[in-house]
Amino acid sequence: MQQNNGLDKNQLISFALFSLILIGAMFYFQNKQAREQMAIDAQNKTANAKVAAQNATKPAIVTNLNDSVKTTSIQQVQLKNKELTLAVSTLGGQISTVQLNEYKAYNRKTDTNDKELLLFDKNNSTYGFQFKDKTGKTFNTKDLVFTPTQNGNTVTMQANVNGAVIQFIYTLMDKYTVDFNVKTQGLSQLVSDQKANFVWDFNAREMEKGRAQEQTHTEFNYTFDNYSSFDYDGRTSMDEPDETLNWLGIKQQFFAAVIEPQNGFKNSKGEQEMIDEGEFLKKFNFDGQVDLAGSELNQNFKWYFMPLDLPLLKSYDKNFDELLPLGWSFIGSMNRWFFIPMYNLISSWGLAAGWVIFLMTIIVKIILSPVMFKQHKLSAMMRVIRPEIDEVNAKYKDADPMKKQQEVMSVYRKAGVNQMAGCLPALLQIPIFYALFRFFPNMIDLRGKSFWFAKDLTAYDDVIKLPFNIPFLGEHLSIFAIACTVVILIYTVMTSGNIQQPQQEGMPNMKVLMYIFPITFLFFLNTSASGLSWYYFVSNAINILIILVIKYWILDEKKIHATIQANKQKEPKKEGKFQKRMREMMEKAQEQQKLQQQQAGKKK
Repeated sequence: MQQNNGLDKNQLISFALFSLILIGAMFYFQNKQAREQMAIDAQNKTANAKVAAQNATKPAIVTNLNDSVKTTSIQQVQLKNKELTLAVSTLGGQISTVQLNEYKAYNRKTDTNDKELLLFDKNNSTYGFQFKDKTGKTFNTKDLVFTPTQNGNTVTMQANVNGAVIQFIYTLMDKYTVDFNVKTQGLSQLVSDQKANFVWDFNAREMEKGRAQEQTHTEFNYTFDNYSSFDYDGRTSMDEPDETLNWLGIKQQFFAAVIEPQNGFKNSKGEQEMIDEGEFLKKFNFDGQVDLAGSELNQNFKWYFMPLDLPLLKSYDKNFDELLPLGWSFIGSMNRWFFIPMYNLISSWGLAAGWVIFLMTIIVKIILSPVMFKQHKLSAMMRVIRPEIDEVNAKYKDADPMKKQQEVMSVYRKAGVNQMAGCLPALLQIPIFYALFRFFPNMIDLRGKSFWFAKDLTAYDDVIKLPFNIPFLGEHLSIFAIACTVVILIYTVMTSGNIQQPQQEGMPNMKVLMYIFPITFLFFLNTSASGLSWYYFVSNAINILIILVIKYWILDEKKIHATIQANKQKEPKKEGKFQKRMREMMEKAQEQQKLQQQQAGKKK
């Protein structure tokens, strides 16, 4: 009887050759990528020089906002610090442009991050306060024309409405904060109630490579209960009639725009709608109530236009770190206290991001090595007793399936093999996989970091472009995803010899399912962060090496076989609770099956 012992030495040589070919291909694409990038950089340098020459002749502070409106009435006033460049429009007295100076957005034409990163621009964001007057009609401040007065990085926007004065005072503070102070005088003569509605319409602009991934991470986020509770909504609508929101944010993959009212938003509701193609990802609408005091609105607000950098978010002490979707409970803790600190430590050594991920994989494998060793040792022991399992299956081929399963379990028990011990490593891998699934596409330090042929480790690599669209794959093939799929397939071939084939008719072939799994993994990884694919390529390549080392240099299968034979001569070990429960369940099922057969025979 032939026994499947995984890969033989010829297969080992094949795997080594495959690895050499893959590494050679990686360096080829890396050099090709470098040549292409040098050409793109030269073109960008020339274009930037032309833009700089043109900008030298333009006014620094006040420019036209919209050519379709008279330039004498609609202007925008510029505020700038190291991190932000803002334009405040006299139409609505609202912030019309927000640029994050230290970051760039993805450019499809050049396939790199070289565009200005604009959260607000070209009227994709409009906001204002909506009041109801004594006649029952409503008016909104975003429809008013304000008069600006600028003093350094503070601008006061003032509008008159039937004798009432409305002032919006914006002050660009340090880093990513904009103080937004609202003052009114004489408003009590116009309005009929003690509330106003803050209405914000926002179209989230595409800024990253990988539209589907960025859309998934674009959603409403908000806190309540004095900043202690956090919630998010990535679906079609949000509705919080009973909570007072401490802040409301629209978060994208790596950046967020957040509005914080001094006294909170009440009766908040919001809608969002997916945009299938074009410049924008999603359309948002938010409506939250603010209270008036004596029919006047005198309240301080703050705008935050931030990168989702964990230390920065935590520094505000407003629960902003929840904007970073690192996973719930244990998963999030694993990212916050293990993967992120480990990445930061290793990257401080000056290594390229890809090699940082490589070392992270090695460290995780070392930590899990005791458990992994037990798993692979169990795998070797199961290969040794495979002939006896096959003998039991043949002997009880026509017997009751329950009886046959009991005999198989008896062989395992006599041999001292605990099948459930092999489940522990698989269970450990699930939270690690999910943590890394959250880590790689949300780690801003990886954004724009290239490695070999991947230009951005937070997005997919698409060196292989297809002339057509394949459902669930798209119009490209990711080399990292293909490489990861191949090593998972090799690992599956090496470990599938221990899988017992089902003897009952109609039961699926487990080996076939095991081979299908790596193929389906390709569909998942092809549009995911290339850093995730690279991590799992390294991880599974290490798994293969561990199996080969254990098989050829550590475990002596003859010795294991002798140990098993000795165990069989001893008194069988006392059943564990799980084994006892399984045996009792099978015996009960067997009795029920016999009873059903007897009742069926009586009816005949």
